[in-house]
Amino acid sequence: MAGRAVLFALETQDAQRLLAAGDDDELTEIIEDVEERWDDTWLTELDKSWDALHRCLTDGTLTFEGGTFPLSHAILGGLPLHEGDDYIVCYTTPEEVREIAEALAPLDEHWLRERFTTLAFPDYQGIANEEDIAYTQAFLPGLKDFYHQAAQAGRAAIFTVGQ
Repeated sequence: MAGRAVLFALETQDAQRLLAAGDDDELTEIIEDVEERWDDTWLTELDKSWDALHRCLTDGTLTFEGGTFPLSHAILGGLPLHEGDDYIVCYTTPEEVREIAEALAPLDEHWLRERFTTLAFPDYQGIANEEDIAYTQAFLPGLKDFYHQAAQAGRAAIFTVGQ
């Protein structure tokens, strides 16, 4: 799962449309619409750091079930709307976004480094060296800011990644 990931904070109408989508084609169309707008104010790019970030925020695994809420829902958590060979989409409610933001707030690069170096990362495709840790740490502030801003606005969020 080494694709590039993006988190989008959704307007209410987009969240409602996603949850009401009848099939994968309709879901894909709605997500493409959100992605095409590419509103930098309401998204954060995680690039390939999402894998290591998710592992650090959970129990070291790259699963939907690993770890403890709310940190477990920051990346690959919430309601899976689509899980295919080429794309994953997970939805978090505005309430979950608020709780995630609160849980992320005190975390810093020292916390992330400790998690990165002490957890076992089964099947991790990264290198897990100093450069990998620094790369992952560089995305933590943006992740925290994203959730803080989305929580302040009462928005739901989706995590998207192409595989």
